Amino acid sequence: EILGCGGAMAKHVSNGDNVHVVIMAEGLTSRFDSRRQGLDELQGDDNELSHLKIIAREANAVLGVTDVQFEDFPDNRMDGVELLDIVKRVEKHISRTKPDVIYTHHVGDVNIDHRQIHHAVVTASRPMPEGIKPTILFFEVASSTHWQPPTSATPFNPTWFIDISDQLTKKLAALDVYECEMRAWPHARSVKALEHLARWNGANIGVEAAENYMLGRHCA
Repeated sequence: EILGCGGAMAKHVSNGDNVHVVIMAEGLTSRFDSRRQGLDELQGDDNELSHLKIIAREANAVLGVTDVQFEDFPDNRMDGVELLDIVKRVEKHISRTKPDVIYTHHVGDVNIDHRQIHHAVVTASRPMPEGIKPTILFFEVASSTHWQPPTSATPFNPTWFIDISDQLTKKLAALDVYECEMRAWPHARSVKALEHLARWNGANIGVEAAENYMLGRHCA
């Protein structure tokens, strides 16, 4: 979440907005041959899955975000879950938070969980006459969005830009807290790479740093 929209999250907080984060997949279990093996290996009161949730809350706290919710879908195996089950979880959170803006994954990411979440969010936030009609923005994720060849899926072509010049330091500090999920430079998911990306995005719109998004829907 911080990779894709950490700067926007910090900006919303600074503007006095309520920011709610939902992390849909459990994490870590994809590193094992099976999910069952991963869950068995990560059992215990002080296991890595519990620690990852602590880190997620600490990283979000750097941005000023205090509401971080967790679902338990299988890590990198969400294509094995019926889409309707994911949609219903997303609907639960939309009903709870009644968002004006939803930030979520781009449909063309390499990561299968990102693609499933994208479809679920689009379905759960469909503009029903009696329902809320949030703006939907799709973010880019370093090491996922741009690793997908543009001939293999819908390419990420940004149409919405958020100036995060004043929030970049916080975003990078939050990524430092997520050390277990980050990689060493020159990996695309390194803190240095994320700074370069923000600076480049910013230069393209004439500011110090920015985040790029594709606009999914905006009901004015």
